[in-house]
Amino acid sequence: MVGKMPDTVSTHDNTGLLVLAVDDEAPGLSEIKFLLESSPHIRRVLTAFDAAEALRILRGDYEQEVMARTKAGLPPVDAVFADINMPGLSGMDLARVLSAFRYPPALVFVTGVEERDALVTAFDVGALDFINKPINEERVLKAISRVADRVGRTAAPTAQTGPAAQNPAEPTDDEVIPVELGGTIKLVPRATVRYVEAQGDYARLHTQDGSHLVRIPLAQLEERWANAGFVRIHRSYLVALPLVSELRMTANGYAVVIGTGEGAKELPVSRRHTKELKERIVRPPKSGW
Repeated sequence: MVGKMPDTVSTHDNTGLLVLAVDDEAPGLSEIKFLLESSPHIRRVLTAFDAAEALRILRGDYEQEVMARTKAGLPPVDAVFADINMPGLSGMDLARVLSAFRYPPALVFVTGVEERDALVTAFDVGALDFINKPINEERVLKAISRVADRVGRTAAPTAQTGPAAQNPAEPTDDEVIPVELGGTIKLVPRATVRYVEAQGDYARLHTQDGSHLVRIPLAQLEERWANAGFVRIHRSYLVALPLVSELRMTANGYAVVIGTGEGAKELPVSRRHTKELKERIVRPPKSGW
């Protein structure tokens, strides 16, 4: 059974809620967006045509506000209103990803009659509410009210204690990255990534089982994964520091070896990154690496 989401952390923002609507059908997406915007509780509505695009938005790929909220230790958005039955990643798959967020947004499912059997599972993954299709305004406003109540009564990050309070924006070890392959969307756990290679505006994630191309610049991954043990060694490479088994001198300068045995991989270290890499290797690792 999928783990249930922890309570949403409040933004304590009196200017209204930031929400994300996800539906693969344009008419349905337009309708839910219109109804959400009709509520005085809602400040802004972001939209996505599928779960993969929703995850890119929640990751901050397109929205500076979302990235700023994440860095501040807040949920990327206050709530996600998601269809369940979508191609590729379903709404339920999206819920599984959201459940791994340190500060997950509230989740409201938008469901057709034929999908009602999934509602038990929906609440197991921490869904706050569900809206049946065809959508009506009264039901949407009721769900928004529940979201506003949830956000309003949860504790602010400043009231927390312990490691999460000291590093509120630090990603969790369970972060997953959606990758598209031959029309199929696969979830790649960050913990399985050995190193990342820049390929223009894209990045290729290398795991023990293969590689996956994602539409995100290497510099953005470097910033996001810095607290998870990833370090830049070259303009083209980001490596998982705990997996570095050797730092060696070659005819062309320094190089690192990722892993051991037949699966080991040697990568170049640029001169400008050599000093920092040496310091990181000898520095005591952070808890959780």
